[in-house]
Amino acid sequence: MNTATVAQGHEMPAPVSFAQAFWFWLKLGFISFGGPAGQIALMHTELVERRRWISEKRFLHALNYCMLLPGPEAQQLATYIGWLMHRTRGGIVAGVLFVLPSLLILIGLSWVYVAFGSQPVVAGVFFGLKPAVTALVLHAAHRIGTRALKNNYLWAIAGLAFVGIAFWGLPFPVIVLAAAAIGFWGARWAPQVFAVGGGHGAAKANYGPALIDDTTPTPAHARFNKRALLWVAGSGVGLWGAAMLALLALYGWHGAFTQMAWFFTKAALLTFGGAYAVLPYVVQGAVDHYQWLTPAQMMDGLALGETTPGPLIMVVAFVGFVGAWTHAVLGPDALFLGGAVAAVGVTFFTFLPSFVFILAGGPFIESTHGNLKLTAPLTAITAAVVGVVANLALFFAYHVLWRSGFQGPFDYVSAAIACAAAVSLFYFKHGVMAVLAACAAAGWLLAYAAPTLIQLH
Repeated sequence: MNTATVAQGHEMPAPVSFAQAFWFWLKLGFISFGGPAGQIALMHTELVERRRWISEKRFLHALNYCMLLPGPEAQQLATYIGWLMHRTRGGIVAGVLFVLPSLLILIGLSWVYVAFGSQPVVAGVFFGLKPAVTALVLHAAHRIGTRALKNNYLWAIAGLAFVGIAFWGLPFPVIVLAAAAIGFWGARWAPQVFAVGGGHGAAKANYGPALIDDTTPTPAHARFNKRALLWVAGSGVGLWGAAMLALLALYGWHGAFTQMAWFFTKAALLTFGGAYAVLPYVVQGAVDHYQWLTPAQMMDGLALGETTPGPLIMVVAFVGFVGAWTHAVLGPDALFLGGAVAAVGVTFFTFLPSFVFILAGGPFIESTHGNLKLTAPLTAITAAVVGVVANLALFFAYHVLWRSGFQGPFDYVSAAIACAAAVSLFYFKHGVMAVLAACAAAGWLLAYAAPTLIQLH
């Protein structure tokens, strides 16, 4: 690299207008594949390394807060950065555009699934995608781990979290609280372990000055204000209440739309750790309790969620669409309309709390910038999430490779596809979409050439 290039790389970036940010967030909504880890890595590449809109230290500070919240951390991170740069409208635009393309695509794919899912071409594609999903989740655990686990102590926290959820069956909130306690006391006993931005990742990175740099003062709109806090919280509760009252008036408490709204509100508020942690709760409620869809349909929905841009928790749109379609909530002559309305509705109730958390809590988090006593628990929680994600990879592997349980046969074909996907991701570093396309093509070919091998039903 020549001297001129280095000098140019260290110049202060030009100010970013709201219109420029709008088009970036729209583009991000269409290219944010790879689950939370891939999306966060993509935002880091674009916003920290390439465009230098925000420094790595401020980026990780915001990420740690989003990791603590219930809901999709990647979407919340986009909302946080959009809000920090362009006030409330910037946060809303960034958060909405992060999920809107995924919602529209999933409505279309869900329709194809329920209308043509029994066709060999569609069934074969899903057979190839399921083992690919297993490799993607494992890759996600690796990527987020290499970014968040800066030293052996944080690796130990991740390992304990894995053991706690995989072998001891600890609920995720318990793991979060334990990690937070470790971070709180660790900040007093070993502050260097939990220093935000410390370790090899940040210490060696030198991307040049950022628009929102380590020492950039907090902008006026991002400073804590009680009146603003009450206004944001009141607006969020008001929107939720108006929507629920409308559903109650139209369909009653036991109506499918009303029950979906209530269930996904609880999912948004009561589950922590992003999409990977909320999925077991969604499966339990949507499959076991409400029976909106079958276990097999839920697995296919997860595969679809991984193949579309946006947060993985957008699988709730699939759940809403399939549940409304199969139960004909608007009648047999309006199956698609009922599914589309349900998909939009559950997306609204799932993501509304995330906007409130960011817009209301952001000013407080900005005030903690550089305060190790408050940031250390978030750093420890981030490490614990890595262990939870690794456990989810094993969960997916079990259901894909032993579809009838350990007492049943091992699926060597799925194992081969999963291994090929893992080698492609880890060794050759191919893009997520290329890997998914190849695995889908492999499943499609097997469906025609050797249907008995993949045991299509």
